[in-house]
Formats: sequence, structure tokens, C-alpha cells
Amino acid sequence: MLVSDFDYYLPEELIAQQPVEPRDHSRLLVLDRKTGTITHNAFYNLPQLLQPGDTLVFNDTRVIPARLLGIKPETGGKVEVFLLNRTTKDDWEVLVKPGKRARPGTVIEFGENLRCEVLSTTDFGGRVVRFTYQGIFEEILDVLGETPLPPYIKAQLSDKERYQTVYARERGSAAAPTAGLHFTRELMENIENMGVNLAYITLHVGLGTFRPVVAENINEHVMHREYYSVPPATAEIVNKTLAAGNRVIAVGTTAVRTLESAGSSGCLEAKSGWTEIFIYPGYEFKIVKALITNFHLPKSTLLMLISALAGREFIFDAYREAVDKRYRFFSFGDAMFIR
Repeated sequence: MLVSDFDYYLPEELIAQQPVEPRDHSRLLVLDRKTGTITHNAFYNLPQLLQPGDTLVFNDTRVIPARLLGIKPETGGKVEVFLLNRTTKDDWEVLVKPGKRARPGTVIEFGENLRCEVLSTTDFGGRVVRFTYQGIFEEILDVLGETPLPPYIKAQLSDKERYQTVYARERGSAAAPTAGLHFTRELMENIENMGVNLAYITLHVGLGTFRPVVAENINEHVMHREYYSVPPATAEIVNKTLAAGNRVIAVGTTAVRTLESAGSSGCLEAKSGWTEIFIYPGYEFKIVKALITNFHLPKSTLLMLISALAGREFIFDAYREAVDKRYRFFSFGDAMFIR
């Protein structure tokens, strides 16, 4: 399949610039794969679409202030360093702008207590850097770093916590798992009280999730690796759900990629590691039976993933419907439930 097969028209004014308040008052487009129907709802009505025995799987990653602005002390040149993956205690895979002059050995300073040295280049055009500092790295990062928002969001965010899910715990993401932004604690309590299981995995969102597809043929695209973890309690809940014939519902594409990476045998394993899984039409799902997700960018790997679950034609029918009905798109936009 070609990348152009996953393009669509989106008026710029439909790109959401601010999140809805309250969180669960976004719109919800419901795709029923059995009947082939598309219906419209509100996110706060999600419990009506769930059944006792279902399991919702959330990605509990927390966005870090991943954008650092520094200078090269020998020239005074300004440099932006964007944190992607932590590989050791002090070593990170990063993107550097401008990158051409960030050769191995280059030193970048961000303040009196933080600097890094470029160790090597990566196969995705990034760098591996080693940080040196005095104090606790996370605390320094909270002071010096900026929370990155996607480039299509032009408006300033008054409350940085609105780019975090209410259940975010594990620091490490360069971007939020945005399908989870619609959930409130009250909504989650209501869902749990009706007999639906809530389970958690971690995938630290990095370049793999939002890296554009540059190859013309999609099966030539290589995903950048991202770190994930599946705790034993989640593996137990998910496997019991599947054994009982009930639905495992992923909240977001990052949860899908984690579940399918750790469940390639059809049984979810409690494990941690790095995933480069690329899901596109033709893929056979082993764990995930349904998905809550946002609306994704044209030609993106995320659009390809949901097309693998629901079928490309059905997805594009739904996207045309969403555009016609003036749904809000992307990170702060409305949601879709594929069941």
C-alpha cells in the first residue's frame, strides 16, 4: 500500500487548539464493525457503550519537559535539544536543532547545573548525548525544560496539566497519549463501578509514534523504537478477559502497540522492553478487540494502525463524516470508539 492511500482533506479550522472543558465533554464518533454503522455520541456516555467484563487498558506515561534550549559555549550558538528515549541514567536519544553541527564531542550548556556532550549519531538523524549536572536530573529538567506541544497547536496552554492524563504516573514521554485526555477520575470510577476492569501499561511516547512516513510504499517504513512495560497485574487481567470471551479495549494507539508487542503469542506477557512494531492493514490483532482513539494526521502511522483494525474504507468513511459534522481533530480534538 502507498502512503498516498492514507491522505485526506482536513480544513485547518478543525484542528483543535484548546482542550474541551470538562475533559469528558468531547464528542465521540462510534464505529461498529459488526453492523458497519457510524453513530454520534458524547464521551461522557462511554459507559453506555461498555459491558461488564470488558477491560480498558490505559497508558500511564507522563509527559516530561522534553524541550531544552541551550548554547554551544565555544560559539554562543543557540541549540534546541528534544529528549526522546532515556537509554541509561544519564544518556538519552535526542533530536538536535540545528543538527548539522552537533557532531560527536560537541558540548551544549543549558544553565549552570546542566550540560550535555554529543556521543554519537543515530540512524534516524538524532544524537545520543550524555548529561552532566549537579543535583537531581528530574528536578533540573522541571526548571529548565519546556513541555512540548505538537507543532499544529499554535495557542498557549494555560494549564500544563491539560496535556497530561489524569492517571499519568510514569515520567518519560515526549508527547501525551492523547486518547486518554478525555477521561476524568469520576468517569473512570463510574466505569469501574459497572464491572469494567481498568488496567495500565506504560509506553513512553517518542519518535516512533509521530515520525512521518517518508517511504512511498508503507511496508518500507521503519518505526523508531519506544520503551514499554507491562506489569504482571495487567497481564493477568487481560488474559482472564480474553479467556472469558470479553473485550480488551485499548485506550489509544500506544496501548495497542504495547499490548500487541507483548502479546504476539496471543497471550499477554508481563515484560518490559523496546518495541518497533508497525501496524498497518493486513495485520492480525492478537490482544486488542476494540479501541478508543483520537483523530489522526493524514498519512500517519497512527491512521494506518486504526485502518488495520477497522478497515481503511470504513475509517475514511468515518473521517469524511467527522469533517462534515465539524468534529475537532488531533491532540485536543474529539474521540472515536472502534468496537
